[in-house]
Amino acid sequence: MEHGSAYGLWSLVIINSAIFIIFAFSFAKPQTSRDWRSLGVFSAFIVALFTEMYGFPLTIYLLSGWLATNYPGIDFLSHDSGHLWHTLFRMKGNAHFDFLHILSNIAIFGGFWLLASAWNVLYKAQQSGTLATSGAYSYLRHPQYLAFIIIMLGFLLQWPTLPTLIMFPVLVYFYVRLAKREEREALVMFEEEYNNYMRNIPGFIPRILSKQTSASRSSR
Repeated sequence: MEHGSAYGLWSLVIINSAIFIIFAFSFAKPQTSRDWRSLGVFSAFIVALFTEMYGFPLTIYLLSGWLATNYPGIDFLSHDSGHLWHTLFRMKGNAHFDFLHILSNIAIFGGFWLLASAWNVLYKAQQSGTLATSGAYSYLRHPQYLAFIIIMLGFLLQWPTLPTLIMFPVLVYFYVRLAKREEREALVMFEEEYNNYMRNIPGFIPRILSKQTSASRSSR
């Protein structure tokens, strides 16, 4: 790739941002204002990510002096050098095939799979006016928000930038606050049933449960 040709590709910024946002939209199927806020903050992260990936490398620009001093001879305007973890850890070979990039892909696709399965269960529960306790909801109370967090973390493993690194903990806090608000509403709607659910099922970090134990807890 020629010097400088990896950036200024705004059409790729738009296309890639649209693909992942539409992908998330198709899985999340937002209906309430809370759903739209959840998708909106994720979309902001995606746009910030691809803006630096293909548009303008703000992080590399801000760190250019330090990078040039500590990593002489590397063309940081090439696309491969934009995979900063690969460069900073002095990994060899193609950046697209190092273990962090592979782990990133697993996290991204796994996150989308979790998002799709969780929202499918939630949608059916909303339609029937019941509490979502099956599928991913039998292991944790907020799989849909955890899915967004996993996807963002996957992108950070692949292409870290200063804006997205700053945004990530803020967005995690946002999703936790959103989950707490949902729980307060669920307690009003389902009362003791949701109290029992909260006592047995963790919020964001699933316990390692046997299938039998998980099934018995979700049926309470």
